[in-house]
Amino acid sequence: MNFSMKSHNWLVHKLILIEIQESAKKYAKGIMLDIGCGNKPYESVFAPYIEKHIGLDHQDSLHGLSRVDIIATAYNTTLPDKSVDTILCTDVLEHIERPWDAVKEMYRVLKPGGYLILTVPLFWHLHEEPRDFYRYTKHGLTYLLESSEFEIVELKPFSGFLVTFGQELVYFLLRFRRGFFFRWIIDTLSFLIQLCSYFLNRFDRSYQFTFDYLAVARKPD
Repeated sequence: MNFSMKSHNWLVHKLILIEIQESAKKYAKGIMLDIGCGNKPYESVFAPYIEKHIGLDHQDSLHGLSRVDIIATAYNTTLPDKSVDTILCTDVLEHIERPWDAVKEMYRVLKPGGYLILTVPLFWHLHEEPRDFYRYTKHGLTYLLESSEFEIVELKPFSGFLVTFGQELVYFLLRFRRGFFFRWIIDTLSFLIQLCSYFLNRFDRSYQFTFDYLAVARKPD
């Protein structure tokens, strides 16, 4: 994941990173299972708070397997019951055919008192096709977690309308990024759109338009 301000999507990555850092500080501990880990973009964020970072991804991951510790699925992690203290799963559930089965598996391998740190999209374009199946409202996410017996500790949006619109506008403009002149124009415009959206997000309370939600859920003792 590219957190550079030169990238076309640094805006959403920056907002997610801020919340992930805060969640790591408050909830991460012990052995952490990172489901859909890809190249472990948050490894350094969690390192001060956990003892071990186990990355899990499936065989056909588009992000490669060089950083993956366990090649398995979210439905069957191959781990024993109650074997991890923390689970991280960032923007993965939209790519899974049966998210309810994945959440039940998370509950199974998590120790009592352990935390699940989860992000899912609400407004976002099709990506990583054809494995792009779902979008989540806060109500659907609440039902998904509580029906698997998790206790929701936090559930918050990442943004209002301006960030969602600004970031998606940048993705749209990338269609016209051809030739040196147009690349320079699009790159400059993309940076300015993201920068303005980032600062205006502090005042934007239209959370029903968020691009993503963060949920922290706890397995009861």
